[in-house]
Amino acid sequence: MKAQGKVFKYGDNIDTDVIIPARYLNIKEIPLLAKHTMEDIDSTFVENVVEGDIIVASKNFGCGSSREHAPIVIKEVGVSCVIASSFARIFYRNSINIGLPILECAEASENIEAGDSVSIDFKTGIITNNTKNETYTALPFPDFIKGIIDAGGLLNSIDKSKA
Repeated sequence: MKAQGKVFKYGDNIDTDVIIPARYLNIKEIPLLAKHTMEDIDSTFVENVVEGDIIVASKNFGCGSSREHAPIVIKEVGVSCVIASSFARIFYRNSINIGLPILECAEASENIEAGDSVSIDFKTGIITNNTKNETYTALPFPDFIKGIIDAGGLLNSIDKSKA
């Protein structure tokens, strides 16, 4: 599995209320909810993100509440991967559970800039910054997590295992 896209870059401690503000959680339809992704930190994010784009952040991405809405809306707007130096544990698990690939890589987090073109090989964990002609190495996913992501999330992977 591979991904390639333009980077949207954010800093430390991007919490779930920044990813999807709580004032919109009464919206039940995911496509409508996703129209508010990142709006409090980047008002043009939804207008500019395209399928395959990548979010790069610093430490503790996804901190705050345990709501699964945050990774769901990131995936819904077309983000193919989130790279950060670290993630909040619950965000990490929620992302895997819904099939959103996320990678921890401090070097990539530090060196990749907004607007860079980045390619990711999830099998090897190699992150290539095509803009700077640099590569960084994240730990590749273990097979069981690859299976969950490839299936599109935990529930889909369970359904596939029953078949």
